[in-house]
Amino acid sequence: MPLSPVTKVYSVKDAKVFRLTADPAGGAATYGPAVDAPGIQSMEISGDIETKKLRGDNGPLASNSTLSGITVKVEHAKLSLAALAVITSGTVTESGTTPAQKSEFTLTGDQADMPSFKIEGVTPPNGVDIIGGDLHWTLYCCTLSKFPELGFANEEYRIVSFEADANPLISSGKWISAVINETAVPIATT
Repeated sequence: MPLSPVTKVYSVKDAKVFRLTADPAGGAATYGPAVDAPGIQSMEISGDIETKKLRGDNGPLASNSTLSGITVKVEHAKLSLAALAVITSGTVTESGTTPAQKSEFTLTGDQADMPSFKIEGVTPPNGVDIIGGDLHWTLYCCTLSKFPELGFANEEYRIVSFEADANPLISSGKWISAVINETAVPIATT
């Protein structure tokens, strides 16, 4: 019996970002290594549709709708300088020796053009109708649509969040996918 394409979607267990390193026409997209969005709390996907309506004879005659954009909003509980570097084109530098080690994220004016990246999120096992299965959402070519929300919060934990616009890959036309697995599989690391 084939796997049902209908399921509940419960929770999010993991999400990773990957820098898009190449997307040649007629070739295959390539990505850098996976970087965890630590403490993932949500991954919300929405789309924009443009509708054109034709009217005449004092009434509606036709309408056409086109998907004009997909947006993803992500919240995660912990700051990852490595994930921040993947989505912003900044750099992370490690220096020093114990007890004076340092990990520093830097974004310079020369890095103002935001890079493209892939994001993939997954439910926990049993987060779908199939016992032991899972669901993966993947957006293949994203760029930030506004700078990530960072900083501090007085006497509260600061939740890190970002929003990105998704576009189709040049190489394959892939924009977004949802995969239901009969047996849960982790997000690939490359």
